[in-house]
Amino acid sequence: MKTSLLTILAIIFLMGSSIAQSSSKIPLIGSKAPSFKANSTNGKIQFPDDYGKSWKILFSHPQDFTPVCSSEILELANLQPVFDQLGVKIAIVSTDDIDQHKMWKAYLEELDYKGHGKKTINFPIFDDQDKVVSREYGMLHEPVSSTKDVRGVFVIDPDNVVRSINFYPMQVGRNMDEIVRLIEALQTTSEAKVLTPANWEKGEDVLVPYYPYTKEQLAANPALKDEYYSMGNRMWFKKGDK
Repeated sequence: MKTSLLTILAIIFLMGSSIAQSSSKIPLIGSKAPSFKANSTNGKIQFPDDYGKSWKILFSHPQDFTPVCSSEILELANLQPVFDQLGVKIAIVSTDDIDQHKMWKAYLEELDYKGHGKKTINFPIFDDQDKVVSREYGMLHEPVSSTKDVRGVFVIDPDNVVRSINFYPMQVGRNMDEIVRLIEALQTTSEAKVLTPANWEKGEDVLVPYYPYTKEQLAANPALKDEYYSMGNRMWFKKGDK
């Protein structure tokens, strides 16, 4: 009887572990962003639904008040006008509770980081002490920690589809300028149906995934030849406005 009981308990434990692992699956690029409702420093929010047809970025942080996380929040607050201009809504999540988040936010808003002046943190910081959001987005990487998020970045488009996923270790701060560049590249490729080459910056030449014009089109509009150029016969570029 004792052996049977131990066997049953072992099966239950393995089933629980399997369920926990499946709930921690990372949403893939091209999939719908998982929706959740949680309390935040801006009140209760349904993410990403409450942000409508905006681009969104969900950042995960290991822990409030830690130096790397604090530097990232302050850099994001400094870049808030840039994200606003790009039509991007920012949201932060960590496994600390709402009271901790509010104290952290108040502390950060009193700092003058890198001479930028004191910044108001307008974007929400979500309470995820129950780790539901962290598991939905695969932000708990158990070889590192089962209670604190790695530094995740999920870029979500106006249709709430995941367009980019990046993870950084806890010890390394993210490059916020690169995230701005990533948004600019995603918006450019979505709107103009083009590709961006390595190290592309906004306004630079883009790649086109097709032969840019036919002989008939060129004959009707010779100026087309000045808009495009090729590198060999596999890489066609359209000139940017830089």
